[in-house]
Amino acid sequence: MDWYLAALRKYVDFNGRARRSEYWWFTLINTVAFMVLSGIGFALIFTHVSKVGGLAFELLGFLWSVAHLLPAIGVSVRRLHDTGKSGWILLITLIPVIGLIMYIVLLVFFCMDSTPGTNQFGENPKGVGAQTVV
Repeated sequence: MDWYLAALRKYVDFNGRARRSEYWWFTLINTVAFMVLSGIGFALIFTHVSKVGGLAFELLGFLWSVAHLLPAIGVSVRRLHDTGKSGWILLITLIPVIGLIMYIVLLVFFCMDSTPGTNQFGENPKGVGAQTVV
């Protein structure tokens, strides 16, 4: 839970580096929360139990996503920095067909290990690799 809260504390911090665990825990918790809220809303609407209640849950899912949009972008940029890539490559996903391919490339980057030692974006958040071995 610390990694999730760390990402929220750095709400719009696009500098520095983020470990894989910080990125993936943040992504997992947000995805599960959105799916649960939207799933409950869909179930309430689909089963005709409560259309108003279902719409309320759908709205909560939407608000959850909007509230966590900037932290998600921030942790994604910091994760790219940790792998030695510029955060600006996230903008490529906005280009229609090329953006879909870029999502696969980004998935690979997000799964990569940290660059050892200090890179142009800061020190290794793991604290590993600061010394070179000969």
